[in-house]
Amino acid sequence: MTTRTRILTGITTTGTPHLGNYAGAIRPAIVASRDSNADSFYFLADYHALIKCDDPLRIQRSRLEIAATWLAGGLDVDRVTFYRQSDIPEIPELTWLLTCVAAKGLLNRAHAYKASVDKNVETGEDPDAGITMGLYSYPVLMAADILMFNAHKVPVGRDQIQHVEMARDIGQRFNHLFGQGKEFFTLPEALIEESVATLPGLDGRKMSKSYDNTIPLFSSAKDMKDAISRIVTDSRAPGEAKDPDNSHLFTLYQAFATPAQADAFRSELLQGLGWGEAKNRLFQLLDNELGESRERYHQLIERPADLEDILQHGAKKARAVATPFLNELREAVGLRSFVAQTQVAATSKKKAAKAARFVSFREDDGSFRFRLLAADGEQLLLSRHFADGKTAGQVTKQLQAGQPLDVRSEALGFSVWLEGECVADSPAFADGAARDHGIEALRVALTPVQE
Repeated sequence: MTTRTRILTGITTTGTPHLGNYAGAIRPAIVASRDSNADSFYFLADYHALIKCDDPLRIQRSRLEIAATWLAGGLDVDRVTFYRQSDIPEIPELTWLLTCVAAKGLLNRAHAYKASVDKNVETGEDPDAGITMGLYSYPVLMAADILMFNAHKVPVGRDQIQHVEMARDIGQRFNHLFGQGKEFFTLPEALIEESVATLPGLDGRKMSKSYDNTIPLFSSAKDMKDAISRIVTDSRAPGEAKDPDNSHLFTLYQAFATPAQADAFRSELLQGLGWGEAKNRLFQLLDNELGESRERYHQLIERPADLEDILQHGAKKARAVATPFLNELREAVGLRSFVAQTQVAATSKKKAAKAARFVSFREDDGSFRFRLLAADGEQLLLSRHFADGKTAGQVTKQLQAGQPLDVRSEALGFSVWLEGECVADSPAFADGAARDHGIEALRVALTPVQE
C-alpha cells in the first residue's frame, strides 16, 4: 500500500484575505487538497499571529475571516484536517520540548530576527530593541507545528525555506538525543511552488497589506469594482495600443482567466481597448469567479457558531494524532508518571522471570510434586501430590500458559486452583502485605515474556 504524503499548511491570522492571498496560496492549496494521495493538514496559525499583532479584536476578526475564506473557497473539511493552532494544547508543550534542544546559535541565524537586529543597528538603536522572545523563538513554534504531525512536505514561499530547514535540524537533534534508534520525527521538506502567482497590487508593487494596495477577496461587488478602478495604468488613450506585458491589470486578469480568455484580452489591449473598459472586464471576470464563494463567505461570517463547530471537529481530528504522540515524546524525555515507572519495574521483573523455573521431584511415597522458584531462588509455590509425573507436568504447562490465575488467599498464605482443584500452595508469610506481595510476584513469574 502506498503511503499518503502528509502536507501541512499554516495560515497566519493577522488580516483580511485579499486577491493576492487567494491566487498565491489559498486556491492552489485547496486544489492540492483534493489529491487522493495527499493527507492534508491546514491550520489557522493564531499563536504566530500574537508575534506580529497585539490587537485582540483584530486577531479575533482575522481568525473568523480566514476560516470563512478557506471554507467558502471550497476546502472540504471531510477530506482534510482543518483546525486552529490554539485549540491544540500539545503544540505549545512540544514547542518547549523542542526549545530545550534547539541551539541558540541556530536561532541567531533566523532571517526575521537578523533583519530586526540589522534594522536596529542601522538606526542606532540597541540591537535587541523591540524584539520579543516570540519573534526570536518563532522558528521553534513553526517546527512544533510541522513535527507534531510529521508532515512530509510544507508548501512555503522562498522566505520561509529556512524555517523548514530549521525544523529538520531541531527534529534531527531530538531524534539523536532521545530516539535510541527510533526516529520520532519525520524530517520535512519545503515544497516550493514556482508557478504560484505573485499578484501586483493597485500600484503595481506586490499586493500586500503592508503597501495598502490590496483588493479584498470577498468584499461587496461595489467595493471590488471601486478598488479595481484605482489600479494604476499608463496614460494611453482608448484606441491606442496597450502593452499587456507591462500592464498590472493584464497580470491580474491572466491569473483568473482561461488561456483563451487571456489571449482574447491581450488582443483587445493591443488593438486599443480603453483602460476603463479593461477594468470593467477584469471586474466581470472576478465577479463571475468569486460570486458564489462570496455568498458562502458572508453566510459563514454571519453564523460563527457553525464555524466554531467545524474548527472544533478539526481540532478533535488533529488531537487524535497529537495527544498519543506527545505522550510518547514525554516518555522519551523522562516526563513519565510514577505509575508508569512502577509498571516499567514490573516489566523488568517479568523479564527477570525468564529465570523463574519449575523444579519437579519425587517424594519417598512415590508421588510427584513441583516447586516454582523465583529468579533469586525464593520458593513461590509448592504443589500438591500427583500420582504420576505426567499429571504434574500437565499442571505446570497450564500454569505457564498465561491464563488468568485462580489464586485464593488463606490467612497468611494463598493457594492456586485449576479447574476447581487446589494444585499448589504458597509458603507462609509474615503478614497480609507480604502475602499480597507474594501473589504479585507469582503473577509476574507466570506471565509469558513478550519478545
